[in-house]
Parts: sequence; structure tokens; C-alpha cells
Amino acid sequence: MDPTNPLIIQGDRSILLDVHAPRSEEARSALIPFAELEKSPEHLHTYRITPLSLWNAASAGFTPDQIAGILESLARFPVPTAVNKWIIETMSRFGKIRMIPDAPAETGEGEAALPEFLWLVTDSPLIFRELAASAVMAKYLLPDPDGAFRFRLGVLHRGTVKQELLRLGWPVKDEAPLRDGEPLDIALAPACRSGKPLTIRDYQKKAAEALVGDRGPGTGFGTIVLPCGAGKTVVGMTVMSMLKTNTLILTTNVAAVHQWIGELLDKTDLDPADIGEYTGDVKTVRPVTVATYQILTWRPEKDAPFPHFSLFRERPWGLIIYDEVHLLPAPVFRVTAELQTVRRVGLTATLVREDGCEGDVFSLVGPKRYDVPWKDLEGQGWIATALCTEIRVELDPSKEIEYAVANQRQKYRIASENPAKLSVIRALLGHHADDSKLVIGQYIDQLEKLAAELGAPIITGKTPNAERDVIYGRFKKGEIKTLVVSKVANFAIDLPDASVAIQISGTFGSRQEEAQRLGRILRPKEKDSHFYTIVTGQSVEEEFAANRQKFLAEQGYEYSIIRWEEDSGLIIRGGA
Repeated sequence: MDPTNPLIIQGDRSILLDVHAPRSEEARSALIPFAELEKSPEHLHTYRITPLSLWNAASAGFTPDQIAGILESLARFPVPTAVNKWIIETMSRFGKIRMIPDAPAETGEGEAALPEFLWLVTDSPLIFRELAASAVMAKYLLPDPDGAFRFRLGVLHRGTVKQELLRLGWPVKDEAPLRDGEPLDIALAPACRSGKPLTIRDYQKKAAEALVGDRGPGTGFGTIVLPCGAGKTVVGMTVMSMLKTNTLILTTNVAAVHQWIGELLDKTDLDPADIGEYTGDVKTVRPVTVATYQILTWRPEKDAPFPHFSLFRERPWGLIIYDEVHLLPAPVFRVTAELQTVRRVGLTATLVREDGCEGDVFSLVGPKRYDVPWKDLEGQGWIATALCTEIRVELDPSKEIEYAVANQRQKYRIASENPAKLSVIRALLGHHADDSKLVIGQYIDQLEKLAAELGAPIITGKTPNAERDVIYGRFKKGEIKTLVVSKVANFAIDLPDASVAIQISGTFGSRQEEAQRLGRILRPKEKDSHFYTIVTGQSVEEEFAANRQKFLAEQGYEYSIIRWEEDSGLIIRGGA
């Protein structure tokens, strides 16, 4: 063991990373595939190895020996024997239960059709007996009357069974076939419509290949994790060009739908007549259709069915792309459980879900197939260098009594809407006068007042789609230098020239949101980008900010905490 090594592995399967050790950056990158960051104070970051993190690693081809080797080479002290044994046992569970096809029927043309039933098989009598005794699984599984260690299940229960078995601690290796869908001759264009050559980056190609695989059992579904600004849309289009089939693309809002359509027309040989938009405004279904999650989850009454779920069956889709899969709405999980015969890819900057449903993404969309550290892409120049700064400001005296008597949730909002933040915002806008700046917040009242104070345009959920497109267009052209945006701009919005983001309020301690907001300013550019978070010091907002910083630490970003001095109008570095 080397006393200068950065990792301390503990018996409870937590890992301490000494950020000042010589190999700390190497260790951070090495941990990403199989460990999750929990805490990120100044000197020691805490990671944890979990069953789901190990199963994601196993599905990506990692073995227990490889993980043990990584830990051994980076550990300051001997790795506890119990931890290595637990890693071996946990990873061995992946693949102990397999899902395979029943004998396929013959179609009228003599071709093999997809089977109506599947088999859930295991070589272990103990696992077989555990599943046979499960009241939950009894609804879906029929033991083989021939006495083999396997169960029969209907194809429609394919996703639900995988979901339930993951909860029981048995990740299923799905080797059942996927249908090809209706063919569509689609190829990437040699050049964009602007005439600029289209170059697929090495990591984009590797991500697409990791998803498509050899088209054999166990391939064709999964999740790709890449930073905002790294070209996840290009990865999706590369997958489309490899599979050449009718494709349904689901994304977060109408602006993102329009961006996808624009990218498809810019970078593929698709004709406009091949692409449909399915939103609240327009409902056309074409060989490639781009829809919003919102329209799919709309229903006339609380207990009514979801009328637009029919979109999933409108055409013989051969591929479904879940953009920003970490935001997949709960009702859509119901449909994705049924659509297990369709190839599918989830695109995201972070698999963190605030509802804890990462396991559902693993089961229903697919395991993580490709991931790359943000700082690696920054080092290669594919995303911008970002300087992250938290600025702490004192609570406005007029709010002190109100804050003192408020409950926890009210305290957070009072601290978030602290009027004293305005001076900091003005100072930052002045310092970055020539840059394209986003001021991002959670509370509409706060943002509307701020927009009026600054004389800046504002985009919220209430802004009509046509007006949003006009404002975004003016911002891209440089006609607008400062734009105030609510959380609608967190997701899938391409603002390539934005180089400064000022976060004034957020969704409590959401790491997911932190990733999305940082991503708004990561398009490659000649100068560094700046990500500021203004926080009311010595308040509950400061506590939640510590959780949000976990994401920055996990990706290797250094962030400084500085203090705003109102009297001097200066930012004093180094104090909290």
C-alpha cells in the first residue's frame, strides 16, 4: 500500500477520496463506473459502492477482478476482505437470471416472428425456489411443468418482471429478441446545411456503438451519460443511422422538439416530410416523430386514461430515444414496461433522479452503456472550461424576523428570494458586460421582479412557444446579452454562445438541476465559462447548496466559496 494514495476503502463499502492526494483526479475518474458520490466537503469526498452501481458496471463489461484491481492500486490501506467478497457476490447476481425467447412462431412468409411468451431461466435451484415463493412474482410467472428451473411469462410483462426482480435484488440479463421496426433509409450527412463538414467525435461514435452492439441478444437498449454540450443529440442521430428504422424521440419541451427537428434536418439526409412534431400545438406522426413528455402525460381528468399513449403504437417503431431520461415521467414508465421489444436509448447528463427511480431506468430503458467524465471532455476541448463560484450574501435585514419564525420550507424560499442578491447580480452582469449571460431561478415572482429591474427579457413556463423561439433566436444572435430564465431552461435548450450562468434560486438540493444548469454554458468557446450560485449565508439555502455541489465535485470541478461585502461592493475571496 502507498501512503500517498488517494482512496480509503471502509468496511461499510464507503470510499473516502483525499482530494489533495497526488492521484486524486485519476481516482475520481476510475470510480465513476462503479461508485456513487455521497458527500463532497472540502478535503475528503465520500463515495459509496451500491448494488445498482455494480450492476451498471457489470452490464458495461466490468468484472469484480477489474474493480478489485482499481481499488487495490489506489488504496492507501488494505481493502477490507469483506468489501471484495461483497463486490464479487453482488456482481455475480447480474446474469444469474436470464430472459430468453420461447420458440418463435412462423409468419405467413416463412419468417420467424417474435414469440408471445418468454422464459425466465436460472441455473440455481435456490433462486428458482425464491422466485416460486414470491407472492409478487406469482402474478407474472408460471413455473415450467417439465421441471426445469425456469418460468414462463407473457411478452407484455417483460418490463414489469425486470422491474420487480431488480427490487428483489436480482437484475435480469435480458437476452430476448428485439423487433426491427419499419425500415427507414437514414444516413448522417457528410456536411451540415451550413456547409461545415460534419465530424462525429470519437466518444460519440463509441457511445453509439456501445448501445447498438452486434444487434444480438442483450444489445440495443441502454443509457448514454454525456455532459450537456457534448453532443448527445449527435449520438442519438448516429444510433438512428446505424439502425435505419422508424424512430420516436421523446424530449422535455416544445423548444427541445424544435431543436431536435432542426438538428435532424441539419445533420441527416432526412426530408422535412419524414419528420413529425407531436406537441400540444401540432400532432403529426411521421417515420421520425419528436414528441414532448408533457403531451404524453396529459389527460382530461386525474383518473382518466392517457389519450396520447396511443402514439407509442401509431407506427412500428424500431427505436425510441428518451432525451433527458433522468426526467422520464412516472406515467411513461408504465408504457416503457410494455415496450420491451423496441430498441431504446436514454440520453442524459446525469443518472441522478430526485425520486430515486434510477433502478427503473436501469430495468426499463436499460443499463448505463457509456459514460465519460466531464473533465476528460473539457481537457480535450470538446466542452468549455467552467469556473464555478458560490457567492454568499447576508440576509436582507428586512427579512430577518420573517425568516426566524418561518418553517423549513418557507425559510428556504425567503433565503432564495433574498433582495440582497440584487447587488451581486448587478455586479456580475457589469463584470461580464460583453458576455452572453443567463440568470436562472426557481421562483417566478422573483424572476419577474428581477427582469423588470434589469430591463431583460424573461422566459418562464407561461411564455408562448413562438415567443420563446424569438427570444432564444435573438439571444443566439447576440442581440440580447442578458436573459432571465426559469427552470424551463434547465433542459435540452441549445444556447451555444452563453458563457455565464448566474443561479439565484433552485429546487432545494437538486444535483440533477445543477448538472443541467451548468450544461447551459458548456458549449466549446475560446474563453472560459463562469457558473455562479448566489446563496444566502447561514441559512437553510446554504445547507442545500452543499448537496448541489456534490455534482460539481463528482465531475472534478473545483469551486470557490466567496463572500459578498455590501459596504465595499467588493467580492472578498476566501471567507465563508
